[in-house]
Parts: sequence; structure tokens; C-alpha cells
Amino acid sequence: MPMKNVEMAQLFSEATPYIQKYHGKTLVIKYGGNAMVNGALKLAVMNDLVTLTLLGVRVVLVHGGGPAINGMLKKLGIESRFVNGLRYTDAETMRVVQQVLAGQVNKDLVALLKGRGVGLCGMDGNTISCRRYTEADLGFVGEITHINTKLIDRLLDDQFIPVVATVGMDPENGVLYNVNADTAAAAIAVELQAEKLVTMTDIAGLLRNREDESTLIPEVELSEIEGYKAEGVIAGGMLPKIDGMADAIRRGVREAVIIDGRVPHSVLLEMFSDRGSGTLFYQQHSRRRGGRREQP
Repeated sequence: MPMKNVEMAQLFSEATPYIQKYHGKTLVIKYGGNAMVNGALKLAVMNDLVTLTLLGVRVVLVHGGGPAINGMLKKLGIESRFVNGLRYTDAETMRVVQQVLAGQVNKDLVALLKGRGVGLCGMDGNTISCRRYTEADLGFVGEITHINTKLIDRLLDDQFIPVVATVGMDPENGVLYNVNADTAAAAIAVELQAEKLVTMTDIAGLLRNREDESTLIPEVELSEIEGYKAEGVIAGGMLPKIDGMADAIRRGVREAVIIDGRVPHSVLLEMFSDRGSGTLFYQQHSRRRGGRREQP
């Protein structure tokens, strides 16, 4: 049914203060999950990012490529292995990661951004400097040592959308590393002092029961995270996502949220509606929302 004039007016009325709030501010979006696989959803997300840019939001897109990497590894007969939510990356897998992530996936996203996207990877301009991950043996998995946003800042100033593939490099020896995209997005958001870090994934948010979306937890204060880990609510692939978001908030990013990339226009719903979307992470001393969302 077509939207009635009154409904459309209410929609714009609700969105206007949020458009004002985010105008000129930086938004870092980590993009992954099934929203990257479904062609219609992918196009909708890219159109939404262009819309945000036209509304004056400085958008940085940091992407993973797990499904595409897994597909290529399967074609090549290379087994995928994960340790605590992080991909084990041997030399052969690293070559595939570089080819797929910095090549196919990155350029496919740029192509959908209507001339506003510019593809980068962590090697370009030493954007993501790293060394071998030290907490476990993960092969060529990188631990970030420095983020250089010089290229990103220049692109944002010229109203482009930087599209960052998370292949990092050790500047001392030129060795390439696979860097977890959630961790990289959080580190880039911190360096840019972003207004918001948005993690798009293929679930509704943080769920008490991963099989039941009605158990969505709409808000999490940072002090509650360890308890959720102990209960097993935060586990597996959620660990690097939420640890990165919590670290980003502690280091100056104003807010962070996990949203469902399977829902069309979930980015716009989170940015420009009173109800928001997914699970919001916040720190008590900077709590700003009355209920689910802060009133601008």
C-alpha cells in the first residue's frame, strides 16, 4: 500500500533532528554477513550509504568477506579453520584472502556506490599497520599496531566513501596479514573519533538465545559485557565484534550498535528513527538515550 501523505510527513518529521545531529559527523560501518551475499540487500545497503553521504554524513565502509573467502577456499580444496572466532590463515589461505578481499569483494562494493566509493586496503598508505597476532597461533593473522587515516580523511573531505578491505601489512618487512574486520573497523572509528560505529551482521543483534530472535537484548552497558560472556551469550564470532566496539567506546567513539543487515534499510532505521535497530552498546557516564534512543 502506498505511503499516505500524513505518514510520509511523520517520517520526515522524525528523521529531521537526526539528520541535523549526524550532518558533518563520521560514521564507520563494518559490513559483513549475509547482507553481502544477497544481491538485492547489498544494493540496498550501498544506496543507503550514498543517501547518507548526500545528507552530509561522512561514511567509511570497512568490510569483511567471509562467505566469499570460504567459497573460494572450498573451490580450491582448502579447509577453513577458526580459533575463538578468528580465521586461521596459513600462507596459502593468505593469498586467497588478499585476492578475494582486496580484489573481488572490495571492487564489487565500490561499483555499487555510483561513483562515490574509492577502494582501499590496509596496505595502501600504511592505513592498517600490524604484526603477527600474539595471543594464539593463527598463522598470518594480524594484530593492529597503528591506523593511519590520511587517505581516509582526504577522501571524506572530498565527499567520497572510503571502502576499506582489511588486509594489513607489517611496515618493517612488508609481510601481509589478515586482519579481523570487526577489530579493524573499531580501530579506524577510534582514530577518526567517529560519532558512531555500526556493525552490520546477519542476526538481529545480541540474543540471549541465538535460536530465538525474540530474545534480542536492545541495550548493553559496557560493565555487563563480562557477565554475558560468562553466560555464553557473547561467544564465538561475537567476541571480536563486541570487544572491538567496547574498546572503541572507551576510547572516544560516542556510540556503537550491532544491526541486522538482512533487514532492508536497517542503517537508515538506526540513524534516523526513534526506535533505532539491533543492540546498542553504551557507557553509563555517557548515557544519552531515553529508552531505546537518545532524543537529539
